[in-house]
Amino acid sequence: MTEIAGRIAVVTGGSSGIGRGIAEQLIDEGATVVITGFDRDRVETTAAEIGAVGLAANVADPVAMADLAAEVMQRFGRVDILVNNAGVGPAGRMVDLTLEDWRWITDVNYFGVVHGLLAFLPLLRANPDGGHIVNTTSMATFLPLPGLGAYTATKSAVHGLSEVLAMELAEEGSRVKVTVMPPGPVRTDIRSSTRNRPTAAGSGLADVDLESAEDAATLRWISPREAGQVVTEAIRADAFLALTHPEWIGQIEERFTQTRAQFERYPVA
Repeated sequence: MTEIAGRIAVVTGGSSGIGRGIAEQLIDEGATVVITGFDRDRVETTAAEIGAVGLAANVADPVAMADLAAEVMQRFGRVDILVNNAGVGPAGRMVDLTLEDWRWITDVNYFGVVHGLLAFLPLLRANPDGGHIVNTTSMATFLPLPGLGAYTATKSAVHGLSEVLAMELAEEGSRVKVTVMPPGPVRTDIRSSTRNRPTAAGSGLADVDLESAEDAATLRWISPREAGQVVTEAIRADAFLALTHPEWIGQIEERFTQTRAQFERYPVA
């Protein structure tokens, strides 16, 4: 997709953080953007501030996402770009998590993407001009950290889903492309995501302010808008990965080196 101007885009979790940054960048490049989120007032306020269309929807609810897709089609007649960005990122040691904790974070981070695809992928495939899907994951899929087990599991699942989806769309000759953005440190309010957690979700998860962590000062924190710029560049290039922190390549190479060493240690005769 070399041209973003004139496209119709839907951004879940678009009322704040990375989603808002992506939405703002798409708007600046000439797209008409629909943002959605769990909090109707926040969605409508953000939409008014950035010049988007605001439609509240809970990504964890497949019916709500199907209704969202129908509303977008009624208003605009097509969809060109889907950004599955909505997510929650609380921390908790895996031994402390309840089943309700697992279900909540999985419903939002993983099934939120599944619901987005079920609602919008048929519309994108039917679009004669093709389309683009962007799924926000996390650098934790490459470099996991203690305390983020449930979060990392859901984001890793989305990464795997995205790779297979890209392969299958390519096999059928589809003009729909897929991008995954696994961002490094971004200044967002995902650290306050438990405000939307159902009361029955247990107490094994808690918000954590990563910017106040002991080693936070050694990291390069980018703005949501910078993340949005990385995404639109990837869309125009039809790139599968939209990477925000190239300085982390050394750590990723080290993990590959360790994996390769294990293969060499146990060769198959």
